[in-house]
This record gives sequence, C-alpha cells and structure tokens, in this order.
Amino acid sequence: MKGQAKKATQTEYMYRGDRQTSDTFKGSVCIAVRRADGKCIRGRNGTMLVSFNGKPTVVIGRLLRKVHH
Repeated sequence: MKGQAKKATQTEYMYRGDRQTSDTFKGSVCIAVRRADGKCIRGRNGTMLVSFNGKPTVVIGRLLRKVHH
C-alpha cells in the first residue's frame, strides 16, 4: 500500500470547550475536516479544523475528545 492514500473514515469528536466558548458548541459533536490524502487539518498552534453540522470551524485541538462508538 505504499504511495496509496488510505480510505479515510469520518472521525467524530466532542468539543468540550472552555469558559469563553458559546453554549451552542459546548458538548456538541463535530467531524474532522480532512485533506485530500486523508489526514486531519491541523494548525501550527494546536488548532484543528472541524465541521459542526456542515459549517467549518477552527477550534483548539486540546479541547476535543474522540467519540468511540
């Protein structure tokens, strides 16, 4: 499988938020936005691009918890 992109599944996270986070985002489930090669889009300062109900949003990666089904 060298050189081939793996099939990416949708990874769900729960956004915990902090005291400055809006109540609409706290505790809600989001989906990681991925690049063409299947990797999650992460920023240099620890942020992550996720999608809340189809709306892309940049959040702090440390406040995300993976949802296990």
